[in-house]
Amino acid sequence: MALPIQDLPAWARLNDVSFDNVEVTTTVDKGYGVVSQKDLAAPEGTVETPQLLAVPHDLILNSLAVEEHAKEDKEFKQLLEAVGHHPPRVNVLLFLLVQLARNSSHAHVGVSNPWTQYLQFLPKTVLLPTVWTEDERPLLKGTSLEVAVGAKLRALDNEFEMIREASSDIPCWNGLLWHSGTVSLKDWVHLDALYRSRCLELPKSGESMVPCIDMINHSSDPSAYYDQNSDYKAVLLLRPGVSMSKGQEVTISYGDTKSAAEMLFSYGFIDPKSTSESLVLPLAPFPDDPLAKAKLVAFGKAPKVHVARDSGSIRWDSNFAYLKCVNEEDGLDFRILQDNEGNQQLRVFWQDEDVTDQISEFQKLVAQTHPLPEVLRLRVAVSVQENLEIHLEQLKSELPRHDSSTVREECLKHGLLLRQIETSLLEDAIQALEQEKNSLLEAENVVAYLGSMETSNSDLVGEEASNEADDFS
Repeated sequence: MALPIQDLPAWARLNDVSFDNVEVTTTVDKGYGVVSQKDLAAPEGTVETPQLLAVPHDLILNSLAVEEHAKEDKEFKQLLEAVGHHPPRVNVLLFLLVQLARNSSHAHVGVSNPWTQYLQFLPKTVLLPTVWTEDERPLLKGTSLEVAVGAKLRALDNEFEMIREASSDIPCWNGLLWHSGTVSLKDWVHLDALYRSRCLELPKSGESMVPCIDMINHSSDPSAYYDQNSDYKAVLLLRPGVSMSKGQEVTISYGDTKSAAEMLFSYGFIDPKSTSESLVLPLAPFPDDPLAKAKLVAFGKAPKVHVARDSGSIRWDSNFAYLKCVNEEDGLDFRILQDNEGNQQLRVFWQDEDVTDQISEFQKLVAQTHPLPEVLRLRVAVSVQENLEIHLEQLKSELPRHDSSTVREECLKHGLLLRQIETSLLEDAIQALEQEKNSLLEAENVVAYLGSMETSNSDLVGEEASNEADDFS
């Protein structure tokens, strides 16, 4: 059940949330937002800028707050313990799932709290790619979000099934959550989207959801910022040097260094005024590499290549690309070692030195110690360029036909914008890699190495021809 935003001031007064000359209202094109009720100003150099909003510490929702709630709510504590130890985000989502179920059912399980009602003010539609429809997700084909969104949806599915299995044997929670079908995977995905798009990084409380302050929209030229005061209250303050007219929207920055893909993934939109250009793409081992599996296990995380435009220049890096392009002849080795307790562990050796703990800096390590660093850099550049060309080809491929009745305008707008931004960046990165390859091919060590390889191949061909000429039949 949804509550009208006009009821939010009553909820705020009841829970000691103070609005100072601002209010939450419906904006023209951003859903809910916060606007000023009078002219406001904070002169440049002002030490104490006007406070616009203050939220008590006990309303700030994070993993610690969930643990505190469990001390007062024995039934929820039982659920939390059954689910077990998980990242803080999962604990918060579990708490929100319970509030959602309480709002959708007449069953009285657990202890009500301010978030039970506040959840009903939050939008029912969130445009993060994880909640896009099957007709909308093809817009991401070939972009850096294609793999990321698929992986996120699989992770959310696993989390939800884990919670279902852990709580189905608890009668009160089985009745509220599962027996009556009160909640579904769709709800879990929706709550995750709400969490990611509304979380703030508070200076004292860390990653948290903050009611009312989470209604404030983003701008690349923000008029306000959030902080925490000495009482650990979350506060919204006017930026020094800012003046606002009555009715003007108050905005904050969601981050000025986030890429287009990051903004779309976390907030559901791309700021066209953003100057940050970067992307992250998956990078696979060579399919015929006998060490491919060992490399993936040792690396310990999804291999990627980072590409960015910095002050007009293209830069790229990938630790895994260096691991991908070296082998035993270069000095790479994998060994299974056993500790005193009999546990086995895969260890990585580079030129007879155990570098397992340095695998996250493999690019730097190998570049400094490889006997032919320019040759290695050439190998890596060729591999990365081929990877980028594959993604660019997918981006330039024709999109599936879409029906305007099944693809929402905002999803289409931002999906096409992401494709445009990443296509431009990939084209320039491929060109920069081509220039780097040409430069490396002129390096003295590379010329000598390639010359020796040609000589070796010529000798091998000569030997084969000589052997074939000896016919004693």
